[in-house]
Amino acid sequence: MEKYKDTSLPIEQRVDDLVSKMTLEEKISQLIHSAPAIERLQIPQYNWWNECLHGVARAGRATVFPQAIAMAATFDTELVFNIASAISDEARAKYHAAVKKNNRSQYFGLTYWTPNINIFRDPRWGRGHETYGEDPFLTTKLGVEFVKGLQGDDPKYLKLVATPKHFAVHSGPEELRHEINVKVDNRLLNETYLPAFKATVQQAKAESIMGAYNRLNDEPCCGSKTLLQDILRDKWNFDGYVVSDCGAICDFHQHHKITDNPAESAAMAVINGCDLNCGHTYPSLLKAVDDNLITEEQIDISVKRIFKARFKLGMFDDDKDVPYSKIPIDVIGCQKHIELARETARKAIVLLKNENNLLPLDKNNISNIAVVGPCAMSQSVLLANYHGFSPNLVTIMGGIVAAVNPGVQISYHKGCDLLGNKPVDKASIEFTIGTAELVIAVLGSTPEFEGEEEDATTDCGGDRSDIALPKCQQELLQYLHSMGKPVILVLTGGSAIAIEWAKNNIDAIVLTWYSGEQGGHAVADVLFGDCNPSGKLPVTFYKSLEQLSDFEDYSMENITYRFMKEEPLYSFGYGLSYTEFEFSNLKLKEDKIEQDSNVELSVEISNIGNLQGEEVIQVYLKDVEASVPVPKIKLVGFKRVSLELGDKKKVSFEIDSECLAVFDNNGKPFIEPGEFQVFVGSSQPDDNASKALSANFQVI
Repeated sequence: MEKYKDTSLPIEQRVDDLVSKMTLEEKISQLIHSAPAIERLQIPQYNWWNECLHGVARAGRATVFPQAIAMAATFDTELVFNIASAISDEARAKYHAAVKKNNRSQYFGLTYWTPNINIFRDPRWGRGHETYGEDPFLTTKLGVEFVKGLQGDDPKYLKLVATPKHFAVHSGPEELRHEINVKVDNRLLNETYLPAFKATVQQAKAESIMGAYNRLNDEPCCGSKTLLQDILRDKWNFDGYVVSDCGAICDFHQHHKITDNPAESAAMAVINGCDLNCGHTYPSLLKAVDDNLITEEQIDISVKRIFKARFKLGMFDDDKDVPYSKIPIDVIGCQKHIELARETARKAIVLLKNENNLLPLDKNNISNIAVVGPCAMSQSVLLANYHGFSPNLVTIMGGIVAAVNPGVQISYHKGCDLLGNKPVDKASIEFTIGTAELVIAVLGSTPEFEGEEEDATTDCGGDRSDIALPKCQQELLQYLHSMGKPVILVLTGGSAIAIEWAKNNIDAIVLTWYSGEQGGHAVADVLFGDCNPSGKLPVTFYKSLEQLSDFEDYSMENITYRFMKEEPLYSFGYGLSYTEFEFSNLKLKEDKIEQDSNVELSVEISNIGNLQGEEVIQVYLKDVEASVPVPKIKLVGFKRVSLELGDKKKVSFEIDSECLAVFDNNGKPFIEPGEFQVFVGSSQPDDNASKALSANFQVI
């Protein structure tokens, strides 16, 4: 038996044996995402490009979970792990079903280019809704759980390969992503942009990392010795493989202008640690060898890394030996996953305003409802981007109709276009609304005008040039308000929207994000009180563009809650409930701790309102005496707690000593003696809704 076929041998020996049998041309052929078969070695063709941002994407039927930014709004690590586990079940089932049909095409593999753990620093970035928001700590916690859920826990085999992306410091503008040179100092790099990548590598053991298009401090990220060798492999001990973003290698010579031709670009990328090319530049490695730009031995390193992953996935072993091959095909879109999608959408909904307790609506005492707005019947606000297809899509209008008694009158009017200058047809709207008791206005953003460079239809490559509601939608909302009926604004979208007028004038505001296949049911559950909203904002909502800095400025100056000096429209962590929670008895185990000690604390939370509910307890830290620049406050803990009416619970937290660290000019962390202040509440301490308690301690 050939050594590489012997399952009793260590994977490293099997890989070495297989690679030793390949010609140079065959090795190079395996380093592009659409790798051809090598029939003489029984290596089947394989396409490395697969997506599962919020469900298996672009491969036919799959459960469509709420978009990543909506998952972040749940502040629920266990839920995110369960979502990733469900996705990986469906991915495995689809892969084995496809292989049986000899379908080895793109999107049916086992190597997934997810999650996107970039920091959503600016709401104009079109891809921000693919992320877990603006905070490094929240992004880290959710990213780790998502990777663990995708890759499984078998001691020998990977369930899938997870690929945190885009490494590193990548968040727009989309139009410039192929050429921009991002400048970030070492303090900010290590304090803000790298923590989630470090954790997914070291804690979650991500098998793969995807590089970014941009340059970072003059080096192209997919060919950066600093990122891929010095940090990722030498400092963090990453032993998986790196894949380029699609077309990023040819950017070296075409857009960044740091090499002169494809051979130079390919050699630079492989030598510095980018093992797999999404694109078609790596075939030029053959010329690079001829030109003495790279050696076959250097190419072997990358070939072995990617084949190690394929062996760990069980691709060269009998299915009977691979536990994940037994996942049944009927897991795809099963009832359990449908219910999980609905649960996620419910937990993600953020109640931004509820004047005079207009919500929840009593469905037994309503006879006539008007639903108005271009997003009410939209499926795209369920699907977002990088999505699969489900037969169970429930629009917001569909969810409302399903929730009420058939005897209730429900009228609908589109109201206006998503974008454009076409005037609102007031007469038609007035006729449709008629005698309705209240109006549910479903407005906001859609993936058509916030998304990736090649997907969105905006004039700025998927980014938003303005963060306000489109003019036509704002006109519609103001007209509905002028009619004198109660108005509930149901807001869709994947990023912050400047709705200051709505905040000051509309009775109730419910933020739904891009809510997945069960989004309509989830919205109705919240509107009619079958679910008490508990989502929290994973991003800051700004009042207008004037509160933002230059889009190309990655310094974080005066943006995101950690560095913002002005008052936002809504704070990171904000979110209301139909019930009322009270915090008491904040206690630190010690008020003086050693520099390498964790901080232990407890707090009591009571439900003193009128309904059962869930609250996300948030813990923030302020370094009072830092000798170097630090965020004004930062999130260092959170827990989701469910309380029945009248319940009181004691909840404990342990703040890791790493959270006390500051960074010197070289990006090196250190913990210094001094005073710290900790805040515990329902949101940030400077938020009126937070009711935060505080306590001080000393590091000695």
